[in-house]
Amino acid sequence: MNELIKQIKAGDREAFKALYDQYANYTIRVATGITRNKMVAADAVQETFIRVYNNINSFDEDKPFEPWLYRILINECNRILKNQSKTIPISNYLEEHAGIVEEDVYKFEEYEELYTAVNELDDMNRIPIILKYLEGFTELQIADTLNLNVNTVKSRLFKGREKLKKKMAALNERRHLYE
Repeated sequence: MNELIKQIKAGDREAFKALYDQYANYTIRVATGITRNKMVAADAVQETFIRVYNNINSFDEDKPFEPWLYRILINECNRILKNQSKTIPISNYLEEHAGIVEEDVYKFEEYEELYTAVNELDDMNRIPIILKYLEGFTELQIADTLNLNVNTVKSRLFKGREKLKKKMAALNERRHLYE
């Protein structure tokens, strides 16, 4: 990774394309999880990589790249969400969900209830859950990415898992009532 970063800092556009190719799918998944909207997520990812390109010289090569990238991504998602209206037209909602099922990007049909439950979590619990279980981040990486204490991350993950357990248990209970 350090060699790739050095090449990018030297102005090698092919190296930047390789970096983009390496992280594009991961960043779009995280951004979709944060924004709950694929179109907004795509904008956030595009802006993130523009910021990475423009600020790569400020990146400290002695530190891991991923937390730096994901911190930029999360900040960009939050900036976009803050600047857009809170309501999403129903046509956008239907379009988004039809695309996910059609593409089966996240095996949506198989895990639809779980994804719905995760999306219903508040940001404080949802974002660490996404980073940990979708992206495979460690608690330390999540703490670095979100500028939080590791114990805070562990607490948010615990609370998020507990909320998910309750949501899934309630869903299973309702399902059994209608069987």
